Amino acid sequence: MAEEQKKMLPTLGLTGVTVNAMALIAPGAFLWITFVQQAGYAFPSGMAMWAGIFVALMLAYATAISYSELAKLYPGAGSSYLFAEQAFLSKTHAYKFARVAKFVIGWSSHLYYWMYPGVMVATMGIMIGYIVGTVAPSTMNAGIPGPVFMAVVAIIFAYAVAWIAFQGVNGSTFVNIGINGIQIVALLFFSALAIAYRAAHPAGSAGLALDANGNSIAATIGAYAITGDHPSHASALSVILPHRFDWVMLQATVAILLLVGFESVTTLGEEAKNPKKDIPRGVLLSLTIQGLFCYLIEYFAANYFLNSAYSLAEAKGSAAPIGDMMVIIGNALLGGHGTAFMLMEALTVFLALIGTTLSCINTGARVTYAMGRDEEVPEHFGLLHGKNLTPHRAIWVLATISAILGAYAALFYFAGASAPDDKTIATLPHNLWYALGMSSNASLSALPNGLLLVTLTSNFGTFLLYGLTNIVCIVAYSERDEFHGFKHMVVPVFGAVANFACLAFYIIGPLEGLGSVKEPLMAVAISAIWGIYGAIYFVRNSKKRGKETILVTKPA
Repeated sequence: MAEEQKKMLPTLGLTGVTVNAMALIAPGAFLWITFVQQAGYAFPSGMAMWAGIFVALMLAYATAISYSELAKLYPGAGSSYLFAEQAFLSKTHAYKFARVAKFVIGWSSHLYYWMYPGVMVATMGIMIGYIVGTVAPSTMNAGIPGPVFMAVVAIIFAYAVAWIAFQGVNGSTFVNIGINGIQIVALLFFSALAIAYRAAHPAGSAGLALDANGNSIAATIGAYAITGDHPSHASALSVILPHRFDWVMLQATVAILLLVGFESVTTLGEEAKNPKKDIPRGVLLSLTIQGLFCYLIEYFAANYFLNSAYSLAEAKGSAAPIGDMMVIIGNALLGGHGTAFMLMEALTVFLALIGTTLSCINTGARVTYAMGRDEEVPEHFGLLHGKNLTPHRAIWVLATISAILGAYAALFYFAGASAPDDKTIATLPHNLWYALGMSSNASLSALPNGLLLVTLTSNFGTFLLYGLTNIVCIVAYSERDEFHGFKHMVVPVFGAVANFACLAFYIIGPLEGLGSVKEPLMAVAISAIWGIYGAIYFVRNSKKRGKETILVTKPA
């Protein structure tokens, strides 16, 4: 029982809480891998990629303000889970729903926090596969890396990062500070070169393309247009225009993956030296620096680069379109050193992936720890390691879940709309790394894309959590003297509506014939099953422990 009484040590200042959230938003990691998901999702909706990110950023800002306001009232480990309980307990009549509210928030957050690391470890497998294919093309194809190889890397990476998290968050903070600085500088350098390449290559000029083996070849740049077989933007203005409302909403359902993480600051309340001051500021700072500044610049540059020789169509067919762009740009502007430029930038992405996976495991484990401490999930999750004072049980369980999800996402990364044709499959190396996940075009096309399915399921949990948290903010400030009509009603109402609107597009998209039907509807089904299981568990656990589901009397 003594182990249960141990407390986390307050060691983090404003810099510490901010960089831990910034690591989770990591622009290097997400620009590299999410670009391909956005390029291929409901093609050619990717022509509204920048606008989709902007919409996702606006709903993220609304939610961030709600998190910031809640953190002022209730600093402590648990994030929305803690906020929900305290918000309802403080009310004259709504207190009776406090336990239900905190469980719904906590259970919903696990759909996000337990799926999200799986996306990250799969991303690492895909990136390493792309790099190995680039430097050893006889062993692996860079455009279509071996699914087995990617899955093995994902599993190893999941447990390696979990070990770092197990050592303690303060050590993680020092790692994140270095990683954030390196990746921001590297990606901004890429952005400047991408814009320079586009400016130097108007329609009719001589440019570069990539052949089937990833080698640069000469190509004439055709007309820029968002229509046709090789869509690209005709102007800088075209990059930021929405073009079509449905494209923007579809892109936003994927783009939220880029921006989640700002709320992770609030789970560090027990480890912050001045939580009431630094936690609210860290929430908004992390989103502003990397969401508003880094992502909008980087995505503008990458989309502005697109041309007839390397268009949105080529981007959706590659394992790493950002890597392809780096090869082309490096060969054109850096004296033919495209591969070297790509590898140097890939190193920063590698570091970013370590930081973002580390941060999301830290965050997810601490939410599980808070629920375990309250006996809302098995109580062994609420124990801290005797030496490191970290929620070790939650960390290792999350590592195992991440390894399984990451392996699945990597094995079926080339399923669904990403399935290569049979001629391409026949040219791939015949070795162990292609033994699974690479059968025929017909069989792969019939399956859901593994990474997209895990991503959309994680994002479903994100939209649900963020929408509910905005509602909790309204409840928290009702009946309080500090209530502000704009911050505590207008902003959270907008945030809730925007998040739930994105959830609706999981169903509206398939019904309207936009993009694939399998992945979004399966994500909805998985989320529904998780919710039903949670309701059953809540009722049974309440009876087992003799707890009231609806409080009869208000706790003192």
